[in-house]
Amino acid sequence: MSARLARGAHSVAGQVFALQAVIVLLLITAAALALVFQARFDSQRDARNRSLAAAEAFAHAPGLPQALMSRDPTAVLQPLAEAARRASGLDFIAVMDLRGVRYTDSRPELIGKRASDISRAAAGESFTQVFKGQPSDAVRAVVPVRNADGEVIGLVGTGIEVENVSHAVEGQLPLLVGATAGGLLLGTAGAALVSRRLLHQTRGLGAAEMTRMNEHHEAVLHAVREGVLIIGNDQRLILANDEARRLLDLPQDAEERHVDELGLDPRTTELLASGRVVTDHVHLAGDRLLAVNVRPTMAYAGRPAGRVVTLRDSTELASVSGRAEVARSRLQLLYDAGVRIGSTLDVARTAEELSEVAVPRFADFVTVELLEPVLRGDEPSRGGVYTEMRRAAITGIRSDSPLQPVGDLIRFEVPTAPMAAALDAGHAVLAADLNAAMGWRAQDSQGTRVALEYGLHSLISVPLQARGVVLGMANFWRADTPEPFDGEDLSFAEELGARAAVSIDNARRFTREHAMAVTLQRSLLPRVLPDQSAVDVAYRYLPAKAGVGGDWFDVIQLPGARVALVVGDVVGHGVHAAATMGRLRTAVHNFSTLDLPPDELLGHLDELINRIDQDEAGGAGNAEGTADGNGSATGGEDAEPDGTAGRASSVTGATCLYAVYDPVSGRCRMASAGHPGPALIRPDGRVEFPEMPAGIPLGVGGMPFEAVEFDLPEGSRLVLFTDGLVEDRDRDFDTGLRLLAESLSRSGRSPDQAASDVLATMLFPVPSDDIALLIADTRRLEADRVAEWEVPVEHSAVSRVRNAGSAQLVEWGLEDIAFTAELILSELVTNAIRYGSAPVGVRLIRDRSLICEVSDGSSTSPHLRYAATTDEGGRGLFLVAQYAERWGTRYTDRGKVIWAELPLTGGAEPQPPAPPDLDALEDLAW
Repeated sequence: MSARLARGAHSVAGQVFALQAVIVLLLITAAALALVFQARFDSQRDARNRSLAAAEAFAHAPGLPQALMSRDPTAVLQPLAEAARRASGLDFIAVMDLRGVRYTDSRPELIGKRASDISRAAAGESFTQVFKGQPSDAVRAVVPVRNADGEVIGLVGTGIEVENVSHAVEGQLPLLVGATAGGLLLGTAGAALVSRRLLHQTRGLGAAEMTRMNEHHEAVLHAVREGVLIIGNDQRLILANDEARRLLDLPQDAEERHVDELGLDPRTTELLASGRVVTDHVHLAGDRLLAVNVRPTMAYAGRPAGRVVTLRDSTELASVSGRAEVARSRLQLLYDAGVRIGSTLDVARTAEELSEVAVPRFADFVTVELLEPVLRGDEPSRGGVYTEMRRAAITGIRSDSPLQPVGDLIRFEVPTAPMAAALDAGHAVLAADLNAAMGWRAQDSQGTRVALEYGLHSLISVPLQARGVVLGMANFWRADTPEPFDGEDLSFAEELGARAAVSIDNARRFTREHAMAVTLQRSLLPRVLPDQSAVDVAYRYLPAKAGVGGDWFDVIQLPGARVALVVGDVVGHGVHAAATMGRLRTAVHNFSTLDLPPDELLGHLDELINRIDQDEAGGAGNAEGTADGNGSATGGEDAEPDGTAGRASSVTGATCLYAVYDPVSGRCRMASAGHPGPALIRPDGRVEFPEMPAGIPLGVGGMPFEAVEFDLPEGSRLVLFTDGLVEDRDRDFDTGLRLLAESLSRSGRSPDQAASDVLATMLFPVPSDDIALLIADTRRLEADRVAEWEVPVEHSAVSRVRNAGSAQLVEWGLEDIAFTAELILSELVTNAIRYGSAPVGVRLIRDRSLICEVSDGSSTSPHLRYAATTDEGGRGLFLVAQYAERWGTRYTDRGKVIWAELPLTGGAEPQPPAPPDLDALEDLAW
């Protein structure tokens, strides 16, 4: 027994236990001392705070200054001080005069005696201190007592004796000692458990014995001429000897790496990661042919089983290794083809990738021809005889090949030529010796003679087919390589062509969908902006290369010479996003005819989108397209590139910025639904990004939108944009805003020039999102083009307003439309007085048309109707509608405005047979 204990004490486990026990003891002792000192410090601090609080409270007690000035302060204050002391739990409360003579004290014998060290309080400063001296050591606070004039007339001293503070700390010692003992026991027990576990794993060996054993194992493991790998259950390499490192060319830090991170070829990685048991499996790794054995290890101490791999270099299988090298190179080429072909969704580029991947490892020259519809993205016809194609790509080991260049039309008119035969048979055709390929030579005797003289001697023609449809043809040529193509090469070329055909078909379908989406979106975006005087506008729209999105912009003319500027963005890409954009743009146009404020318009748009989403979610089908192993969609001809075919997509996530500018007042009001705010360029060239409530995206619902309003000096420039302009995968939003501000800060440019400069600065080489940009220079209407009158709420004011309006029209040189304008003003003012409420106002604006506006404080909306022949009124609004070019109503914060627009010339106006009496028309009612 004693021998076992002695052995355990000298073992690694015993040494670890001793070290851990000492560390635990030191840590717990230090923690206990720290707690004791902390408790003492906390108790003293608590005593200071309590003393100071009690002294401050007593010193500011009502009546204390009067008591100090009384004839017998002790008689008045002693009972009060004792009551306060008992209530606060302090040891003493003493009231003193400025010399420190006590009026009150918890010890009556000290009354009348003088306290020491009170000069700071007598000078008007409150303080706390640990006092040491007579009558006892204490933590005390001394506070001055002030009269109504702020003069110090006395002192209040409170405190707790140090002995009582120490008793509070000592009361906590049992708990601290118990906690310390418990922690020590737990720490020692934990160290004992760790030591026991280590003792079990090391079998009681000492440090020297373990070192000697490890050196022995290392010597044996690295001396053998057979590679050894130990791989854990988590697919990580635990150990590799020198031979394994040499055979697999492993990096120095290979241990603890995942097998996928060792830099091995895919087949070797798959073998090591598969975990299957193999015996003398011949495996090609790099340029070595290895005999591989894999065996699982036994589970040990609850740890999952791993596996041991042994590798032996089989150099005696040289002949087999040669053929395996060819197979390996072909497999590697197929792997590279799968990675490189189809990296873009461009038909021509995909054809180029096919030609590039096969040269020079398989062929010396490769040409790819495609049908014309395929190059355009259209669906090629099924069946039939293909006699001509367009050359889409050519790649060779030299640039001076005799083959026709890209863009030429290639004809296959001789049925026995390899190309025509391959298209007719639907599989690859081999012409091992072109000198003997009479059909090929007959197709173009002059061109083939030049090709043979150049050195072309062997050909494989492969039709490119996907989903049973011929897309084009790939031709593999050999010139400098002396060996002709053989049967194995034919199978390989057919496999390569099949993989490339799938990628070309995917690119073709994407091209078709992208073209459809671009066409749809461009047809839905504004083609001509309205004629208006409020702003000078330039715009740019660029679709994304990865797929058309749902960005849009608009300029909408509003009544009263105002204009609405709109920019929006629909999440997603493809035809669905473009169609959704069209729906939202139409909705914005419809809502703008109601002349709603920006925040209310966005609220109605949000409600509309919620209703659209609910309708589409309820009626969406469950048919979806599937995909084959190569990623080609097979669920139908109309699968979209963004994967939205066969199912409805919600509109939720769309953003919009709606701004209304009034050139008469220079005010701009805007609201945002999750869209970036605009840039504002002041007339002095300063670029700002105004603060505005961001709002939530459209379709989310649940929150109202907020509008912001600000003045724009004449000559200001507003820039509205979508986030695709400023941010991308390689640039964050803040950096984009900084670049945009730098571009917009250049002065002396028209909106169109500024738009071009912004795109030149901000545009990405391959934008991943649409870009919509709208630049508007604001204008102000001159004061002499606006006339306003306040109208008293009395019928006699109508004729005065009519006369004033007629005089203003004569001053503007608009006598031709004076009669019509007077008629409309009479009707609108009459009905505002009769049916509206104060205040009533009239405004005439001479813009591209004459705008007549009558405002009142009522929110009642007028309605056009047909009056019966027996009605005495109701024809006023009908007359306005007949004589005005446009009319309508818009609501303000304090009522409504009824407006009508007239052309500046009277030629297009309907002329009544006989002018009616305007005074009689005033009596007509709506």
